Amino acid sequence: MITVNFNSKKITPSKIVCIGRNYVEHIKELDNEIPSSMVIFMKPNSSISFELSTCKEEPIHYEGEISFLMESNKIAGVGFGLDLTKRGIQSKLKEKGLPWERAKAFDGATVFSDFVKFDDDVNSLHVKLFINDKLIQDGSVTHMLYKPKEMIQEIISFSTLEDGDIVMSGTPKGVGIVNSGDKFLGQIFFENTLLVEKKWIAK
Repeated sequence: MITVNFNSKKITPSKIVCIGRNYVEHIKELDNEIPSSMVIFMKPNSSISFELSTCKEEPIHYEGEISFLMESNKIAGVGFGLDLTKRGIQSKLKEKGLPWERAKAFDGATVFSDFVKFDDDVNSLHVKLFINDKLIQDGSVTHMLYKPKEMIQEIISFSTLEDGDIVMSGTPKGVGIVNSGDKFLGQIFFENTLLVEKKWIAK
């Protein structure tokens, strides 16, 4: 099982629970409908990677997200996450009403920074993604359709959150293709204070 770093400890998430279509501007950029209820999907532990990789078969799209590490059904830590998507496959599956796992749960489909302890006001969290030194994604909890407490309540209404599981809270507008050699910098802020950041160079 793959581990993530949380306060200098190795933590093993049993799963990653993702919230889709949680920022209105991102919904619009993909020409999707605003959902009438929370969109939730899951990724396995095996999707976690510490490298950001492209795909020879088809383009990989990045989605930068505020990510929460859970303990006792509460947010214990926060980190930056990249939800990677095979958009072409996803579009074909969506057209047929089929599940998204081939597009979202493949090996290497989830990349994280370290996680840092967090027990303050989640509504003051902010995410930024720079690619090649240009700000590409910029969003905060206040922009979300569903706030973190609502996400957690909805998830645990039908699925157990084990300690160490990760909740990815959705992506703001600005998603696009990962190109080999691109320099990624993901950051999470509490108000104006930088909590955690991580750099990758796409392979």
